[in-house]
Amino acid sequence: MHLINDENGNVVPHGHEHNHSHEHTHGHAHEHGCSNCGDNECQGSCTEEVVALLNYMLSHNEHHAEELDQMAENLAKLGMEDAAKTIKEGVADFQKGNMRLGLALTLVKEHLKD
Repeated sequence: MHLINDENGNVVPHGHEHNHSHEHTHGHAHEHGCSNCGDNECQGSCTEEVVALLNYMLSHNEHHAEELDQMAENLAKLGMEDAAKTIKEGVADFQKGNMRLGLALTLVKEHLKD
């Protein structure tokens, strides 16, 4: 996976596959960070890469949680209560994971201030 600038100039990860119907548009001004290095001189850009990835993944996960919640509602309307309940439980797990990612993002940003 590598980072690219999307149509809004945001740095986002690229190189993942999607098998769902909504659009993901990415510009291809590739920016390769130093995700595999341990050099002190590039720690700032590595940390910026982590912040960009966490921001992107949080937003992306929240979008998918919304889609799954809608799917659960649709299944409930079709009388598939057990499937709907199971998906809603999965969405709750998604949201717990997102809270942890949000906390990690906050901790990384606080570290940048030091």
